[in-house]
Amino acid sequence: MRINNNMMAMNAHRQLSINNDSVSKSLEKLSSGYRINRAGDDAAGLAISEKMRGQIRGLNMASKNAQDDISLIQTAEGALNETHSILQRMRELAVQSANDTNVSVDRQALQAEVDQLSSEITRISKDTEFNTQKLLDSSFEDKVFHIGANQDQNIKLSIADMGGKAIKVEQEYTVDSNDLKTGTGTAATTVAKFVSVGGTIGTTTATVAGYYEVAGTAASTVLFRAANEAYTTSAITLGVNIYSQTEANVSITTINNAIERVSSERSKLGAFQNRLEHTIKNLDNVSENVQSAESRIRDVDMAKEMMEFTKQNILSQAANAMLAQANQAPQTVLQLLK
Repeated sequence: MRINNNMMAMNAHRQLSINNDSVSKSLEKLSSGYRINRAGDDAAGLAISEKMRGQIRGLNMASKNAQDDISLIQTAEGALNETHSILQRMRELAVQSANDTNVSVDRQALQAEVDQLSSEITRISKDTEFNTQKLLDSSFEDKVFHIGANQDQNIKLSIADMGGKAIKVEQEYTVDSNDLKTGTGTAATTVAKFVSVGGTIGTTTATVAGYYEVAGTAASTVLFRAANEAYTTSAITLGVNIYSQTEANVSITTINNAIERVSSERSKLGAFQNRLEHTIKNLDNVSENVQSAESRIRDVDMAKEMMEFTKQNILSQAANAMLAQANQAPQTVLQLLK
């Protein structure tokens, strides 16, 4: 028997340290909920888990992107829905004007409303925007919607110009007049006023109720601007014209074509929205499955770990008791010395 080195106590102490370390690790896993809390717990598992976490977060953000894309499409489609309503009202007015029970004054009143509605269609196309981006003025072209967790996983969308001119319910023509007559000493000119004849642009001659005196020498440069009788510059705006029965019939066809064009654009946006809704469902499904796989790698099995903790805790208590017994062993040497 030896008293300088108590091998039984040393062995019991070593086992107690091992058991206490295992208890500490089990407590850490149970309190954090993770099987891997540091690289030393599972180096390969940690690397795989982090890669999966990056994919999961990318998928979740892609799903959010797709939801934002749907909001943009709904904004544009809502504006086109209002455009549809306006066109239907314009068609009603054209049909009403096509009836010869209306006199000229009646058709002028109907035309006044048509003009306002046509202007509103153009205003809607210019002012409809999402996050400061114009949607219906032809500037929204080849816009990229990123709907994946990795690079280059995207789709593109273009929205056509839905203004009054684009759908043919409003047209503007600018007519220049530069036919000047020259004479000895003074210059004279006659300015023609343009009118609409049977839905086409025609001309007639009219004398302006006033004149301009232009002073200068032969080397002078003179700018001449055509103006109407009130001396204000103007352009000719055409499109839906229901001033007569014939023109009203033509306008009905024009408006029908506009309605079809808006319907086509709305159908395209609706199909795109449906696609994005399926994209979101797929992204959420992939994210769920990848997260499940990542959980199996990184998360702790609470029942199994609790069982391990209980075992290590009992072993630790047993080792502690055995250490106490081992420390009592050298006391027997004293009996030999008596």
